[in-house]
Amino acid sequence: MLYTLIVIVHVLICFLMIGAILLQSGKGAEIGAAFGGSSQTVFGSRGPANFLSKFTVIVAAVFMVTSLTLAILAKQRNFSSTVIDLQQNSEPAAPPSAPSSQPSSESHPSGDTPAAGH
Repeated sequence: MLYTLIVIVHVLICFLMIGAILLQSGKGAEIGAAFGGSSQTVFGSRGPANFLSKFTVIVAAVFMVTSLTLAILAKQRNFSSTVIDLQQNSEPAAPPSAPSSQPSSESHPSGDTPAAGH
């Protein structure tokens, strides 16, 4: 139950992070312009962070926490995830014993042995 809830939250956070990143405007040529001397800083002057950049940082932090939580919970879960795991789990624990090659005494009672010459 908890695992499923965290997976749902994780997927929603993924979509929020994708949307927040795609809505942000690109920086253009600020790094290239730094070598031309047109900018005062290497990565351009951005000013104070706006709502979208703060939202992206918060969503990215939640994404990392849910990723770590899912990794820990997946390690603790015991389930078959591949066909090989399913086949190994369906086999019996001990291999079946080989049939014995010695005849049993029940199939040929000692008193009823057929005579070869009669």
